[in-house]
Amino acid sequence: MFHNGNEKWKQPYFRSFVLCLCLFVLAFAGFAAYVYTQTKNRRLVLIAAAVILGALVLFGLCLLLRRTFYYRITHTPQDTEPILRSLTLDLIQRMYLPVLICDDKSKILWYNKALAKLYHSAETLHGRFLDQFTSVDIQSVIECEEEQGLRATLKRNVRPEYAESVFAIRAFRLSFPKKNYYITVWNDKSDLVRKEKEMADQDDVVAFIVIDNLQEMLQFEKEKYRIAAARAESTLRRFAQQVQGILKEYENDKFIMVFKACYLPQMLQKRFPIMDEIREIRADENMPVTLSIGVSDISGTLAQKEEAARSALETALQRGGDQAVYKTRDNVEYYGGRTKTLQKRTKVRSRVIATELVALIAKSENVLIMGHAHADHDALGSCVGLAALCRYCGVDAKIAMENDNENISACLDCIEQDEAFSNVFVECEEILDFVRPNTLLLISDVCNPRTFSVPELYENVRRCVIIDHHRLASELPYPPLISYIEPAASSASELVAEILEQVMPTGEISKECADLMLAGMLLDTDQFTRNTGVRTFSAALYLRGEGADPADAKRLFRSSLDDFMREAKFQSNVVIYRSVIAITYRDSDGTGYADCIAAAKAANKLLMLDGVAASFALVRVGEKVHISARSQGEINVQLILEKLNGGGHFDAAAAQISGVSMAKTMEMLRDAIDAYLDA
Repeated sequence: MFHNGNEKWKQPYFRSFVLCLCLFVLAFAGFAAYVYTQTKNRRLVLIAAAVILGALVLFGLCLLLRRTFYYRITHTPQDTEPILRSLTLDLIQRMYLPVLICDDKSKILWYNKALAKLYHSAETLHGRFLDQFTSVDIQSVIECEEEQGLRATLKRNVRPEYAESVFAIRAFRLSFPKKNYYITVWNDKSDLVRKEKEMADQDDVVAFIVIDNLQEMLQFEKEKYRIAAARAESTLRRFAQQVQGILKEYENDKFIMVFKACYLPQMLQKRFPIMDEIREIRADENMPVTLSIGVSDISGTLAQKEEAARSALETALQRGGDQAVYKTRDNVEYYGGRTKTLQKRTKVRSRVIATELVALIAKSENVLIMGHAHADHDALGSCVGLAALCRYCGVDAKIAMENDNENISACLDCIEQDEAFSNVFVECEEILDFVRPNTLLLISDVCNPRTFSVPELYENVRRCVIIDHHRLASELPYPPLISYIEPAASSASELVAEILEQVMPTGEISKECADLMLAGMLLDTDQFTRNTGVRTFSAALYLRGEGADPADAKRLFRSSLDDFMREAKFQSNVVIYRSVIAITYRDSDGTGYADCIAAAKAANKLLMLDGVAASFALVRVGEKVHISARSQGEINVQLILEKLNGGGHFDAAAAQISGVSMAKTMEMLRDAIDAYLDA
């Protein structure tokens, strides 16, 4: 077992044995000398020597056996390495799990028989790339942090029995001096995925449903209301039965429904046909019944689902109603919204909002007010009205305003005649200096954080109130203390005027303030010819009683010769698209916000063309293309421009697109129009 020659001295166990033998000889000699000198008994010396010799022999055998096993384990002959490599490759080849080797570019180099069975012709995989045959590439597999691996489906040349299969793929790196390779192991998770889907299909979905306008019908004729309400409820209960759900009315014309998740994909695919069924119900020839629906299928408890569905319903109502909002954990989808919002006649909500707002202002250290970037008459008028309310409550207020906005220079000159507003306006860059621990932020005429005049102010002051008449385009990053969003209102000035009427005595606001708020209403209603209801005239009457003069308000809209020439440049590029859409543009770069105002006025004038249902005016200002849209009330331009990250009203909306040419913007706009009209 030991090597011959000098090799035996290199063995650690041989050296140990020789060392122990030498130590025994020395120990025995010393022990024997000591015993013999003390006892003179040779027999006792021999017995002791026999015991020590036996122990030494036993120790040597142990060393020999250990050495034998160690040598066999650690000294495998070199000629067995090819055998082991062949055995490993054969084992991988015979594995029931599919295995594939590729490089860091996803190029397929080798795969086993189990993987070859997945495809019709496995030879076609050689030299191709992983993402050509699966839904993933090697980099996504490497970066996956899931312990089970990255889930992937098969594509291209797949056998029918594996067409719906789902595999969890894990990658292991094979490092070489110049290049890395990856061995991927595929674990079939199809049964698990099916079970997960079955469980998900049996999960509960919560939906809140509100009949938008039956209460408005009640003001006209009770009998017609009762008939319409009964038909609407019957239709909803039939709908609940179709999806094996339960429907419970928790308040007049307000319902909660719970149903299984397996029915939700069909609802989404058909875009909630229940809204079309309800719309066929009419209490009056010109007044169809409409629904607002909030749906959520987030994972969690029923309480969490209920909260998410209620939030989705609030979003649907703030966007004008007649639509469904579907909320997941990471996304929000909108369906419907093609009917113009019916303006409510009652002022119950404005009275409640006014009371809550006064209480918030009174408890605040100071109040900061802002509108949207490039403020117009409505934004300025509503902000001034809110500042007047703060002064009435005895709380200091500041308005963030751009001093270089030529569009409202006449308005600023007008309000500065009121001494109470001499120190109210602050540059947008300086408004953050007035933030205090208990500051209240009032935001008017805008509900999209992207278009706030000072976005940083919204981020730093979490106590905020939003008052707006634009449809909510997306959820706010954090909920405001009061969200007063009424898409049916003509303007933010109208909403603020109603609030002031509820809480302030007659004569508390100045003529200049009333003139500005009336100017805001004139702007957004196009001189009371668009989006005007009973409450609009009621608010105008209140402002007139506070000293507002329509003639003085109209003077605030006077434009210069340059403005007139800007508007004229849009008239030479008018095209009619899809027979009912008028589009115009200014190809050369604009010089500033005045060009955006000119585009808005051009869009208004295009509505006067015979047969035009909606209009769009485009102008480039710097790196952005601004789009202004107007509608006669049949086409929802807000839904069209939402596809371009814009927003606004049913019949008035806008969008801004950065870093895109005018030709590309026109193409994107036509695609958005097509998607809306073809839906």
